[in-house]
Amino acid sequence: MSQIHPQAALIERRSTGEWQRADAAHFLHPFTDFKGLAAKGSRIIERADNIYLWDSEGHKILDAMSGLWCVNVGYGQQSLIDAAARQMKELPFYNAFFQTATPPAIELAELLAEVTPPQFQHVFFTGSGSEGNDTVLRMVRRYWDILGQPRRQTVIGRINGYHGSTMAGASLGGMSGMHAQGGLPIPGIAHIEQPHWFALGREQSREDFGLSAARWLEAKLLELGPENVAAFIGEPVQGAGGVIVPPASYWPEIQRICDQYGVLLVSDEVICGFGRTGAWFGCETQGFKPDLMTFAKGVTSGYIPLGGVMVGERIARVLIDQGGEFEHGFTYSGHPTACAVAVANIRLLRQLHLVKHVQASTGPYLAAQFAKLAEQHPLVGEAQSCGLMGALQLVRNKTTLQTFAPELGVGMLCRAHCFGNGLIMRAVGDRMIVAPPLVTTLAQIDEMLGLIRRCLDLTLDDVSRRGWL
Repeated sequence: MSQIHPQAALIERRSTGEWQRADAAHFLHPFTDFKGLAAKGSRIIERADNIYLWDSEGHKILDAMSGLWCVNVGYGQQSLIDAAARQMKELPFYNAFFQTATPPAIELAELLAEVTPPQFQHVFFTGSGSEGNDTVLRMVRRYWDILGQPRRQTVIGRINGYHGSTMAGASLGGMSGMHAQGGLPIPGIAHIEQPHWFALGREQSREDFGLSAARWLEAKLLELGPENVAAFIGEPVQGAGGVIVPPASYWPEIQRICDQYGVLLVSDEVICGFGRTGAWFGCETQGFKPDLMTFAKGVTSGYIPLGGVMVGERIARVLIDQGGEFEHGFTYSGHPTACAVAVANIRLLRQLHLVKHVQASTGPYLAAQFAKLAEQHPLVGEAQSCGLMGALQLVRNKTTLQTFAPELGVGMLCRAHCFGNGLIMRAVGDRMIVAPPLVTTLAQIDEMLGLIRRCLDLTLDDVSRRGWL
């Protein structure tokens, strides 16, 4: 069989307008108003290097969101590219069904057991974080069923938490817009409020509020009956919800409550994992010991899709020694090319000492610069950060911390200025958030902060002219 010449496989050259018309005609984007995007036209990103992107018009853009919280080692890392090419040439794909395995999947499983907290020695691979959280739901219910407690079905999540967009993932999360579509949440899911001091607890100290917020879990457990609850799931730091960093008192109290009532504790590390918080995993930064950890995104730095669940020995031993067949899995569980890239990615994280770099250098520097913005800029009422993820809360009145009316869309105004000035910064309501690649230097943080200040100033001009202050 003849092979296609390599040049024939390259993406063809088209004008921005041509790409936009083809996009509108055929490509349905995630989390998008399809009609609105078709009228406006997509931004076409053509290439990337380090922490920068270039669009089809040649504009250089600083990617302060690491793609979508995932490009931890930055763009263009040759070792990851080479790992994918080598594996694709040798064995591009084989499944993990039929009692088979591939060397990259086994090697990655070993490596994950090294870098994760010590209670984790086993991994179940998926294709994404959403699939990982679907796996969590099925696995915790299977665990309790094997132990003769089949009534333990309910999993408790948090309002404004995010755990993916599949039926189970979106149900576990607490995003009201997602629940409004598709009959969500599915049965067997409950929610408590989020540990968001700025929105819910300013009448208390952060420490006291953290304890109060954690005890909402205890109240929900007693309402449902602990004998009916399988697990509690949460992100160490809520990412898509707006980089909500909980008070230091929160997670240790959650741990105490889960331990007291025998409830499994699940850490969704899809955003926080692989160095984002200044430790390998967010649960280590926040000081708790989960029974299960969901991961994705940073495991391959987004170069190729891969996700999974780290399974603590408390659960693994029951599944392995007592469980029989676990009727769950995916075609791409342990995909050899994805696993080969993940191995190269973790090795590069180690080689470049990026976790320590975030913990000791860039994380504290970002926190200090954000604190200055909170002190100096009229629009910023609160700054939060954890490692290389941070949020700026936009406010109408800096003294009283009065916020803007949500329908004004001030965050989206600011986001538009960011895109217009060569910066990708995300808006969650009126919270402006960043999560730059872990390879970002101090000088690049200064560059990013300069762009943020400019965009905040432009937003301030907008709201002043419109009489919103």
